[in-house]
Amino acid sequence: MKNILKTGLIALLLVFAGACSNDDYDIGEISAPTNLQVETEILGQSGDMPQGDGSGQVTFNSVADGAMTYKYVFDNGSTVTSPSGVYTHQFSETGTKVYTVNVIAYGAGGTASSTTVDVEVLVTYEPPADLLEKLIGKEWRVKAEVPGHFGLGPVGGVVPTEWYAAGANEKTGTGMYDDRYIFNEDGTFTHITNTNNDDPNPDPSGTVFGRINLIDQLGASCDCEVQGADVLNIPYNDYTENWSISAPGGKETINLTGLAFIGYYIGGDHKYEIFDRSGTNELILKSTDGNGEFDWWFILTSDSAEEEEEFESEFNTEVWSDEFDGDALNTDNWNYEIGNGNNGWGNGEAQYYTDEQDNVRVENGNLIITAKREAESGFDFTSARLTTKDKFEFTYGRVEVRAKLPAGGGTWPAIWMLGAGWPEESWPGVGELDIMEFVGNDPDRISSALHFPGNSGGNAIVGDTEVSDVTSEFHIYEVEWTSEKITFLMDGKPHLEFDNNDATPFQSDFYLLLNVAMGGTLGGNIAEDFQESSMEVDYVKVYQE
Repeated sequence: MKNILKTGLIALLLVFAGACSNDDYDIGEISAPTNLQVETEILGQSGDMPQGDGSGQVTFNSVADGAMTYKYVFDNGSTVTSPSGVYTHQFSETGTKVYTVNVIAYGAGGTASSTTVDVEVLVTYEPPADLLEKLIGKEWRVKAEVPGHFGLGPVGGVVPTEWYAAGANEKTGTGMYDDRYIFNEDGTFTHITNTNNDDPNPDPSGTVFGRINLIDQLGASCDCEVQGADVLNIPYNDYTENWSISAPGGKETINLTGLAFIGYYIGGDHKYEIFDRSGTNELILKSTDGNGEFDWWFILTSDSAEEEEEFESEFNTEVWSDEFDGDALNTDNWNYEIGNGNNGWGNGEAQYYTDEQDNVRVENGNLIITAKREAESGFDFTSARLTTKDKFEFTYGRVEVRAKLPAGGGTWPAIWMLGAGWPEESWPGVGELDIMEFVGNDPDRISSALHFPGNSGGNAIVGDTEVSDVTSEFHIYEVEWTSEKITFLMDGKPHLEFDNNDATPFQSDFYLLLNVAMGGTLGGNIAEDFQESSMEVDYVKVYQE
């Protein structure tokens, strides 16, 4: 991030130094901009509709000789600066009204000229009562705990986060998750940049998050960390602007005045289309950035971030891991299991497991297990199944696996654990912990399960959670295992808890398994057009005390 203040100071010192070396230096006459002209274009304006089409949208275009930038001052107190002089404003007061806008042209040395322009605008849209009731007076925040709370896609896209979706809490530490947004009944919009609910007199300064270069429009300055096109934490005070609701093209839109923004500063016209407001205490918004390159998507919630306590693990010391950084599977950690087992590993599965590179490889920091439609040893599909049996076995701890799952009808990937006594000892007596199972024929959920005597097969103890993007994005799947409790989580949120005790097999060593099955009792029918799909594993980590 450019240090604007520092750059300006250096420039002034250079000018001063030059002046001292030549007492006769003439900087020339500084004069205010002249010939300031303002044109207005009311959306939908015609001979029959001189006040426009009722949308309330007006574009101002100002030009002046010697002007470097322009400012618009509206009668509600909001202001907007436009270097080009072009700015589109959204008026929202229902009915026909004449608005007086003060236009200021700034030249060199801060000189200025101004004029006023009157514009008569018709606004016919009136926000529905249920939308106003939902918005007004609540503290909104970016819903950091869900995947896809922040992302981007093509301009005019209709699929949320088509090109990129942040994982749950992925942007922690960026100056976005602590921000709060309040739509006040009087039409003002309050952006709180430093939330501290424990302090009766909180500091009004915090940090915000934005896109490089565009973020400079805020006028803030720091030697902030830059990651790619993101500037992570820019010091910024709480502020108040104005908000309104319009519906251009029938699409409900939140309009913010001045430089007000939500979530991530992207410049542009500070308009946020309400893509979806059907969720309880939730909004999905999108807005086009100031470069006209992307639509940025945000999920907001008015639920308190403190209402749901974060899960705290008892295990924080890493004792074993594989981050797949090489160019081949580390066979000091993993075994290949070959074949189809007994009756498709007891599940009627349709694949034959191999150790071939087409089915299992390490590439670009990921383990890739691929199920393929391919004839092998009398079976129509091939895949891979890996275990840590006899190489790494443990009792109690936390297993964390970051993975992206295969897609397609019939796919059945699993991240799981078996009691170390198997196959010498019978199943389900040895116990089984399914950290994550996913079925391509049921793509909106993942599940976890425990199998042991009395609760196995179709009578297993199962918990699940709804998902939307596990085949396109990486997520973290975990199990926390103690002598008293076993908890299964996805992205840090528990979805199955089990009270463990001495009567279960979950009091002795288990080992890890990774595989992608096809069909079988859980995978179901295999799609006729299925050819191949992969589970990608970024890492597997085990923590103990």
